[in-house]
Amino acid sequence: MIRFATMSAAAAIVCAALSSQPAVARTPYDGPWSVVIITDRGTCDRAYRYSVQIVDGIVRYAGEMGMDFRGRVGRGGAVSVSVAAGGSRADGRGRLGRDYGGGTWAGYGSTGRCSGRWTAERR
Repeated sequence: MIRFATMSAAAAIVCAALSSQPAVARTPYDGPWSVVIITDRGTCDRAYRYSVQIVDGIVRYAGEMGMDFRGRVGRGGAVSVSVAAGGSRADGRGRLGRDYGGGTWAGYGSTGRCSGRWTAERR
């Protein structure tokens, strides 16, 4: 079944451990974000919300799900993320602005393919 790992890839996008010390932003997108993943097609759970941390343009996941999570925010806010866990995999793409962003995701798992959209808000 496509679960948490597949949904996480969209986002976005994206989660990381938050440090208790203030970080100096090196890209305009660095810092904590909240990401909402919504499934539009397939048998994945309908929606999830995740915390995300972007550091030097690299998207990091803070959860403890044992996922292989890779993501990057490029110039102009273009976001690309891939997540894999167990037999599930998902890829997300989109764009971030100064405080908001969004995009699409698609993935597969034991129950088949799913896809949808994601939105992000700076925290």
